[in-house]
Amino acid sequence: MLFNSFHFVAFFIVVTMLFFAMPYRMRWLLLLVSSCYFYMVFLPVYILILGGTIVVDYFAGIWIEQSQGSRRKWWLIASLTANIGVLAIFKYYNFLNDNLSAILNSLGYLNHIPNLGMLLPIGLSFHTFQAMSYTIEVYRGHQKAERHFGIYSLYVMFYPQLVAGPIERPQNMLHQFHEQHKFDYRRVLDGLKLMLWGFFMKLVVADRLATYVDAVYNNVDNHSGTSCMVATGLFAFQIYCDFAGYSNIAIGSARVMGYELMTNFRRPYLSQSVAEFWSRWHISLSTWFRDYLYVPLGGNRVAVPRWYLNLMIVFLISGLWHGANWTYVIWGALNGLYLISEIIWGNLRERLGLKYENPLAVKVVAPAKMLWTFVLISISWVFFRASSYEDGLLILQKMFSLSGPIFLDKTALAYSALALMILLTCELGSERTGHSHFPFVSQNWFLQSIFYSMLIIMILLIGVFDGQQFIYFQF
Repeated sequence: MLFNSFHFVAFFIVVTMLFFAMPYRMRWLLLLVSSCYFYMVFLPVYILILGGTIVVDYFAGIWIEQSQGSRRKWWLIASLTANIGVLAIFKYYNFLNDNLSAILNSLGYLNHIPNLGMLLPIGLSFHTFQAMSYTIEVYRGHQKAERHFGIYSLYVMFYPQLVAGPIERPQNMLHQFHEQHKFDYRRVLDGLKLMLWGFFMKLVVADRLATYVDAVYNNVDNHSGTSCMVATGLFAFQIYCDFAGYSNIAIGSARVMGYELMTNFRRPYLSQSVAEFWSRWHISLSTWFRDYLYVPLGGNRVAVPRWYLNLMIVFLISGLWHGANWTYVIWGALNGLYLISEIIWGNLRERLGLKYENPLAVKVVAPAKMLWTFVLISISWVFFRASSYEDGLLILQKMFSLSGPIFLDKTALAYSALALMILLTCELGSERTGHSHFPFVSQNWFLQSIFYSMLIIMILLIGVFDGQQFIYFQF
């Protein structure tokens, strides 16, 4: 079920009303059944895959907790193998087989292994990583194994964050499903505000920008370098508003019922370095890779060459996590190189004693660093959005030539400019006040009413209601 659909609006209202009408001891069942329905709207049969991994990880958690010595590790390995195995089959089998075919063809041989004609289960990477975090945390002794099968199932299936995160840790969520959540007017209002801002980001900004971006990226040969540059800049905001919009709707819908999900985005395009960007972008995934891959590899507690290798491994795997395509690998490699280059440059600056201590210099340098970071990230987004790495290289070639007239879709550009102006104004305001989620904070209820009424009007007047899927659903 798509958040940006009237089906979801009706679903959310009915489930929320039933949630508060029910005795709290039965609410887990309502949410579990509702979450199953939410997921089965996409493709019903794939609920069996999700159910199978839930059963495996539920018992693995208990057996890990009850076992001693090497048996604990073997139960963890069995759980991780089951989860990664599902990902490998559905997400990477055809990719690996196609690359094997290319290698064999170059050597004059044929690959007779057929590809699998299966659709990728929606949100597979998200709920797989969430399930893996549970067994890892039980193994590490940071989380007790959940004995209530229904509660554990709800931890994996909870509909607000089921298909695109945030990727929650068991320490944050499991205890919340055991607690009673009473109706709280202020909390409900805050949740609805977050949802409204999420709908604005998706329907008014992301999907409106998509009309221009798709026109250029889906027909690269017939567009100029100027158009490619504009489309690339707009895509940076499209993907941000698409994914952060989903996260805000997820966090808001959970908050209405009393559940607190982690912050997933924190105004990433106001970052002054790539390292800072990755501390603000898709935080639940970045911290997942940090805690479960980067730190176990040794992090920065190793020799410098190994440290750089650890960073590259994390970003290359992050690229593959996003999709079974070489474009995502290139995207990950670019970000890894950016981060390593920043570390080298920072060390060099420290040795040379280069500092910006003059207040005026700081005021000039900070926006310049912010713009430079945006440019670097936008260049990497080219391969994230391009249909193939050949298209990605062509777009970059055209962009750096800056040739040709700009493709004009006056309606799309006018609406996009208005939406981006509102977005950036709110982002800068939120950065100054330090509020993680809310785009507009004021003690004056009248001003708040005007702002959120304006969002509703803009959603109804210029929002795109074509049912366009969220970008991150494909992961």
